Amino acid sequence: MRLVLVTQELDPGHPALAQTVDLARALAQRVDELVVVSRTMRWPDAPANVVAVTFDAGTQLARGLAFERAIWPAARGADAVLVHMVPQFALLAAPAAKLRRIPLLLWYTHWHASRSLRVATKVVDAVLSVDRSSYPVPTRKLHAIGHAIDVDRFVAAPPPAQDGPLRLLALGRTARWKGLDTLLDSIGAVPDVELEIRGPSLTPDERVHRGELERRIDADERLRGRVRLDEAVEREQVPALIAAADLVVSPNEPRRGATLDKAVFEAAACSRPVVSTNAAFSPLLGDLSLPLLARPRDAASLAASIRAVAAAPPAERAAAGEVLRRRVVEGHSLEHWADAVISLVREVRSASGTAGPGGAGAG
Repeated sequence: MRLVLVTQELDPGHPALAQTVDLARALAQRVDELVVVSRTMRWPDAPANVVAVTFDAGTQLARGLAFERAIWPAARGADAVLVHMVPQFALLAAPAAKLRRIPLLLWYTHWHASRSLRVATKVVDAVLSVDRSSYPVPTRKLHAIGHAIDVDRFVAAPPPAQDGPLRLLALGRTARWKGLDTLLDSIGAVPDVELEIRGPSLTPDERVHRGELERRIDADERLRGRVRLDEAVEREQVPALIAAADLVVSPNEPRRGATLDKAVFEAAACSRPVVSTNAAFSPLLGDLSLPLLARPRDAASLAASIRAVAAAPPAERAAAGEVLRRRVVEGHSLEHWADAVISLVREVRSASGTAGPGGAGAG
């Protein structure tokens, strides 16, 4: 099988997109050749069957033209084109795929239902997401295949020794919709806990919000000395960061669709309890003795969940963590995700009646 993967960046050191390397590696293990089309590629240990095609340019128009020059030869003879997270790329890739009768697939998991996403949903042959709640456009083309967590990297670790306050960790960008203001409100109401916030600020508003959070922490005596706001760590350091925590908190605020924060799955894979304000996490976090789901934008509800976890015996927290890891391994592992992608490619090709690489119009 020859598969084309279209993505923004392929760089294990990228503060927000490093996981894409995991996806590419898992797919490369399942195909004869993986062609990666991206703006830039910094992947020094890429497998031998990975072919890199880049299209970076100084302006949006120039990048669009460079993309077209890249995708036409890249798609020749392909069994499918899989676009990762950027619906505009799916629209740009559509002529090369459709004219050659090559299945075009889109992986997308976010709350934002942009106009380009709505159009791309109509154009592509299939869309993939974590589950139905994480794809904000209603469509019969949707295939819910779970997240793609490397459970060999994000591995179960013994809970930290109980030698002080409960250690909380929040991971992610300092975007306003991440709910960090609500989290700070809740921490002020819960004694005997400490919070570490780790994440990048990638946009001007995220940098502004970071400054607002820092000033608030410094000015509030209930938070000062108990809350740390630090930069993101390299992806390879994230499992150790999670392992040092007793509880991971994800206070994301609701949007039109549900963004299923991958940090929640990563923490669960590390056998750590996770408190989330996203009801879409009910299949993962529900039906446990600990109340791991809180109401969004509700500091009192979030504080109550944190307080309950803090009051639980260590053995109960550890037991909840074991259940969470098992759920991630069964439904959200990287291997499970990659197998589902390849299976869907075969299913779409079979349904479309294409036979042989690139279909009848290949070449």
